[in-house]
Amino acid sequence: MSDTSAKGRRVIQGIDASGGYPVEYRFAPARSGNRHLMVVFANMFAPDDYGWATGILDNLRSNILWIRDRFDGGNTYYLCKGMDFAVEQSVIGLVSRVIKSLGLTPGDVTLWGSSKGGTAALYFGLRYGFRNIVASVPQLRMGTFLRDVYPDTGRHMLGETMPDANVAVLDAIMPDLLASGANPDAHIYMVSSPQDEQYSSQVEPFLGLLQRYKHFNFIFSESPFITDHGKVTQRNTPPLLGIAYLLVEGISPRLGLTRHGYEEPEADTSGIDAFLKSTSVVQESFAAPVVTMPTTHDVLPAREVHFEGRAPGAVRVSIWENGKYLASAPVGADGGWVWDRNQPWSTGEHLVRLFAVDANGYQSERSDVRFTVSENAPAQPGGHAAGVAYGYPGTPRVLPAPVVQMPEPHRQALGTRVGFAGVAGGAAQVGFRENGVFLGACAVAPDGRWSWDPGRPWAEGPHTVEVFAVDVTGGESPASSVPFVVTGDPAGTAPPGY
Repeated sequence: MSDTSAKGRRVIQGIDASGGYPVEYRFAPARSGNRHLMVVFANMFAPDDYGWATGILDNLRSNILWIRDRFDGGNTYYLCKGMDFAVEQSVIGLVSRVIKSLGLTPGDVTLWGSSKGGTAALYFGLRYGFRNIVASVPQLRMGTFLRDVYPDTGRHMLGETMPDANVAVLDAIMPDLLASGANPDAHIYMVSSPQDEQYSSQVEPFLGLLQRYKHFNFIFSESPFITDHGKVTQRNTPPLLGIAYLLVEGISPRLGLTRHGYEEPEADTSGIDAFLKSTSVVQESFAAPVVTMPTTHDVLPAREVHFEGRAPGAVRVSIWENGKYLASAPVGADGGWVWDRNQPWSTGEHLVRLFAVDANGYQSERSDVRFTVSENAPAQPGGHAAGVAYGYPGTPRVLPAPVVQMPEPHRQALGTRVGFAGVAGGAAQVGFRENGVFLGACAVAPDGRWSWDPGRPWAEGPHTVEVFAVDVTGGESPASSVPFVVTGDPAGTAPPGY
């Protein structure tokens, strides 16, 4: 699947399922024949678990590979889930296949990340012999940090009880790697600060080991404007980007002899083209969903547009109009799916695009259905299926989509704490999803009211959350889509949105 960033750069989405865990990625081909690869790892609060994917790296001329840290529903530091290090092998497998398909070597690669992503960049860079590593505010004693600071991620990686033996294993990974002197010729660029609350326990004890590397570069950032861990990276983004521009041009700061340009405009791209096609999130072999209702050129009343069809092999059907996400319809075991919008359609012609999604996140080709909504359209026989959705007399009642009273759609939230509240009559629970990922659920009071606090800050940037109701039998309603934008934290406590 190909997309375009805000600055017009082509970005391709894919899933490499050749390892023990499917690895989701985004890839931007190089500009002007640049022969370098930037691999980007995500921090704990990166939007959609992709790091530095907000357009900030778009001007780099190198190939860019963003890797998503979302394995079996949680973050893993790209290393392990329940102490199963097949995650690590799946990630390095993807990176190796991209390097091979581009005709590059580990010497042509920069690994990049901040916080959790900085730890991953340093670990993969040293263990697997990559030339350049840029790591801002990493954690080098992971087990203790996860247990004490991020226990949800800790349970996902260490096991439900986070046993001390597993904590000790993760604590030792980075110190042992540094003590071994792995990849002694690596060019390491690290950022930290005494104002980072993690510095004294996660970085300072290991500086002696890092300083044994002859190409270790340390940016020790002190500023009254740095108030916490997240602000270190935000404050140092300009020099970090300056380093990135040099590295992708073949220039390693502090070297006496550098190579500039490093371009091959006529380079053979058949290898990377074949890899991207084979791992594309859109698979040609995955049939597009069949839409049996409405049929093309139907003329329908505003409240009687009912969608149904078949999508064998899919877990859900994603529904869009004019590039805007409308809803996600679950697919039954028999391959059937249905969807009714919880509000009337506007009059006029509509072109709705749908695609199926399987359990691994792969997408089908697209299906289009065109219909017209008219005030003069005759009512459908039996009230059409829309009568079911809206509870018209003489039709069965289906659980309606929940009403979301907070946040208001398209709200700009100044701060990263965004809660939800509303009404869901007849429901037992209300659930929440973003990009197909389940976020949580809350109970519904006898009067139908509900409220939900996600218990964590939201990353800066746009979000679209699906809110759906569930009845006592497990039946799920259509979803209400709630778009909002997190614009910052005036108290200065928000984590970086990169």
